[in-house]
Amino acid sequence: MSTRVLVVDDATFMRHMIKNILSEIGCEVVGEAVNGEEACAKYDEIKPDLVTMDLIMPKKGGLDALKDIRETDPNAKIVVISAIDQRQPLMDALKHGAADYVVKPFEKERVQEAINRVIAG
Repeated sequence: MSTRVLVVDDATFMRHMIKNILSEIGCEVVGEAVNGEEACAKYDEIKPDLVTMDLIMPKKGGLDALKDIRETDPNAKIVVISAIDQRQPLMDALKHGAADYVVKPFEKERVQEAINRVIAG
C-alpha cells in the first residue's frame, strides 16, 4: 500500500512540484492545504501517513500547525519543506516533532530521501 500524504503549502506551484516528486516515489497525495488552519482540519479528517509542511503561511503558520497536529497525534510524521534557511525556526520545528526538514529551493532527490527515510522510520 502506498504512503498517503497531505501536502501543505500556500503556493500552488510548490504543492504541484511536491506532488509530482511524491508520485515519482509511489506516494499517494490524499489532500492539500494552503495554511496551517486548513492543514489541521484536513489532518483530522483524512488521517494521512505523512505531512509535508511549509512554515510561512497565512492564518496559521506551519510551526503552530505542526504543534497542533502532534498534540492530537503524537505519532504524526511531518516533514517540513520551507524557504526559511535559518537555524532557529528549523530547530524549533524539529524540537516540536518534525521528522525532517528540506530547505527550498530543493533538489528533488533531497525531498525523496527525506520522505523515504521518514516512511521507513
